[in-house]
Amino acid sequence: MNVLAIVGSPRKGKATDTLVDKAIEGIWTKRPASKVKKLHLVERDINYCRNCLTCRDSQTDAPVARCIIRDDMDDINNDILDADALIFGTPVHMGYATAVMMTFLERICWTFAKPEKQVLTIKGCPGPRSDKARKAIIIVTSGIVPPHLRIFCDWATGQIRGVVKDSLNAKVVGDLYAGDIERRGVEHYFEKAGKLGQRLV
Repeated sequence: MNVLAIVGSPRKGKATDTLVDKAIEGIWTKRPASKVKKLHLVERDINYCRNCLTCRDSQTDAPVARCIIRDDMDDINNDILDADALIFGTPVHMGYATAVMMTFLERICWTFAKPEKQVLTIKGCPGPRSDKARKAIIIVTSGIVPPHLRIFCDWATGQIRGVVKDSLNAKVVGDLYAGDIERRGVEHYFEKAGKLGQRLV
């Protein structure tokens, strides 16, 4: 199984990065032969979407439409195509995913989706270009807000869940909200992150 871990934290080695590593350890505990590639988005050259809609309007039969921007997303798109399972990790900033994760999500939306899906009476919603089924897990961290108040500060999980379903044909099999890390410590969530990784595979 090929697993791609996408880390949207601006800080390497901190809570989000560490919990993603614990999820990866869980994967290897259950399926030692799994191949895992970890991407730190902050280290990559990912430009903002220009809203030109070239990818959205592409008539290609390929699983990914070509973006007009040439940057590291070209390689990342290939990594996504190879992946059977995905890990998304991000802190919440003002309740949402980080800016670099948001930029990444915007760039994959229409390159991996086409406007053929209908939701209720709305036509033209994104639906996956590929029928390759994937699985995903989401890890969200918050330094201050505890889990029982998650509803007030975690809009990132739902947003990521929607994009990976609509664009990457991925089913989210679990998520972890690791809150109040400044007081509890990241170690409080190690076991949960490991079990989440096991669930992915």
